[in-house]
Amino acid sequence: MVMTAGLLFMAVLVIVPFTLASIRHLVVRSGRPGWLCRRLTTRPRSGGLGLGATATEELHAFFHANKRVQIEQRRTRLVVRDDDHAGAPPRTGVDLAGGTAVVRRRR
Repeated sequence: MVMTAGLLFMAVLVIVPFTLASIRHLVVRSGRPGWLCRRLTTRPRSGGLGLGATATEELHAFFHANKRVQIEQRRTRLVVRDDDHAGAPPRTGVDLAGGTAVVRRRR
């Protein structure tokens, strides 16, 4: 009984997302209804992964421990500040509003 429940659970984890992805694909390809097509093709404002990609990565991480490390590194990289010159004065600068670019030579 427990094995059957486990297999059913795994089948739901695979079949339901596959069915939803197939429906999404059909709606986007046909373009009808228009409001749903626009809703499905827009990206999140945060610039992060969508719900489907996040769920797929978490399922992948469940079976492969190295994927968990990769996900944690990505989260850390988003939080940690990345400076180009690490405290050095900038050698180049571009002022888009003023229309000027500055390039300083090394001494």
